[in-house]
Amino acid sequence: MNDNTEAPLLVAARGGRPSRTPVWFMRQAGRSLPEYRKLREGTAMLDACMDPEMVCEITMQPVRRHDVDGAILFSDIVVPLKAAGIDLDIVPGTGPVVAKPIATVSDVNAIPELHEEQVRPVVEAIGLLNAELGDVPLIGFAGAPFTLASYLVEGGPSKNHERTKALMHGNPEMWHALLDRLAAITAEFLRVQVNAGVKAVQLFDSWAGALSERDYREFVLPHSTRVLQSIHGVPRIHFGVGTGELLPAMREAGADVVGVDWRTPLDVAVERLRKAAPDLPLPVVQGNLDPALLFAGLPALEREIDRIKREGEAAAGHIFNLGHGVLPDTDPDMITRAVEMVHKTR
Repeated sequence: MNDNTEAPLLVAARGGRPSRTPVWFMRQAGRSLPEYRKLREGTAMLDACMDPEMVCEITMQPVRRHDVDGAILFSDIVVPLKAAGIDLDIVPGTGPVVAKPIATVSDVNAIPELHEEQVRPVVEAIGLLNAELGDVPLIGFAGAPFTLASYLVEGGPSKNHERTKALMHGNPEMWHALLDRLAAITAEFLRVQVNAGVKAVQLFDSWAGALSERDYREFVLPHSTRVLQSIHGVPRIHFGVGTGELLPAMREAGADVVGVDWRTPLDVAVERLRKAAPDLPLPVVQGNLDPALLFAGLPALEREIDRIKREGEAAAGHIFNLGHGVLPDTDPDMITRAVEMVHKTR
C-alpha cells in the first residue's frame, strides 16, 4: 500500500501547509471527458460502478489528464442502496429513480442492511487504483443519510423536497427510524472503503441546503454524526450545496474538512466556523470555484482562482475544489488550465 501521507491533499486536510495548494474537482471523472463517454458507451451507470476495471480506468482518467492532487472514486451515492437490495435505477437525464418510494413504517423496516460482500467490486476497484495511483491519494465517498432519504421518499430528484419535509415534521419517529437505517448503510459503505485503502472520504449531503439550521440540527445532524464518527484513520470531508448557514453544524458532525459551495467566500466560512467553535483549532476548508466559471475564459478564471486562494489562507488548510461538480459541457482543457493556475503559486 502506498505511503502518501505527505501528499499535498493529506497535508492540507490535517491543517498543514503543503508545498503547493492541492486541487481536485467533484465529478472530475465523468461526462466532461470524451474518453469517459467512449468507455461508458453502452454501459448503464450502476453497472459501470460495479465493474472494478472500469471504475479504475474512469477514476484514473482525470488524474492522467489534469494532474489533480486527489482521485475521487468513480461511484454514485445510490450504489450502496442498490447493492443492499433496494429497487432503484439511475435514469439518464433524470437521476436516481426509486421503484417504490418509502411511505410507511413497514417500508422503513424493510430496508435491508448492507454487507461487505455486496460491494466487493468496489473493494476490488480500490485495490486496482492503489496499485496505479502512486502518490496521489484516493478519496472514497458516500451519500449522507438525509440526501439518500430524500431520494427514497420523493422517489427521485426533487426541487422542493415536500414529501421529505412532510415526513420529517409529520412523523418524526418514522423519519428518525429511516435515517437510522440509512446511516448504518452509509457508515458500512465508508468503512469498507477505508479498510480497502482509500486515504480520505467525503460525505455528500447534496440536498441539506434545503433545510433550516434548526431542522438540520434536529432531524439530520445526529445521523450524519453517527456516520462521520464511525470513520477513523483518514480525513473526513463533509460537503453540501447551499449549506452556508449549516457549516458550523456540519463541522460538529465530525468533519475534519468542511466543503464550501461557491455562494460563501472561504474567509467568511472560516470566520463563521471559528466564531461557532472558538475553542477548536482553525478549520480546514475545501472549495469553492463556481463550476460555471470554467466557461468564462482564462483571464476571468485566473482572477477567481487567485481570489479563492487568498481567501483560503484564512483557514488552517485549504484544498482547492469547485463549489459543486464539474458541469457536463465543460471543456476539459479549461479544467487542466485551472489545475495549472492553482499549482502556480501557493
